[in-house]
Amino acid sequence: MTKTLTMKLFATLLLGLAVLGTNPALAHGETKPRHGGVVAESNDLGFELVATPTGAVIYITDHNQPLAPTGMTGKLTVLKGSERSEAPLTVAGDKLAAQGVKLAPGARVVAALTTPAKKAITVRFTVK
Repeated sequence: MTKTLTMKLFATLLLGLAVLGTNPALAHGETKPRHGGVVAESNDLGFELVATPTGAVIYITDHNQPLAPTGMTGKLTVLKGSERSEAPLTVAGDKLAAQGVKLAPGARVVAALTTPAKKAITVRFTVK
């Protein structure tokens, strides 16, 4: 074999081994909704937005384990075409709740949250 061909084969082998040795980025939870809503991730947490008769709720998980939103605050903004509605997010047991918003199919929803440690988290959803 020529030196050039040997170098090309060696480079190809190294590249193949490098690809096999990389770890894919894995999410910190499953992406299937547990409550019939829409799932998104932000800041290594899972968020599920669920429509209710009076508004919307957000469930939070960390590594597939429910996370109580104790001390969290925030605002939910719903954008559908030229319509915009906002509501404060407040702790309601094991979830955050927003009253008076409507989650129509195709709406874009932004949850702007603040943790008890004053860390800001923004989560974006698209309603199906």
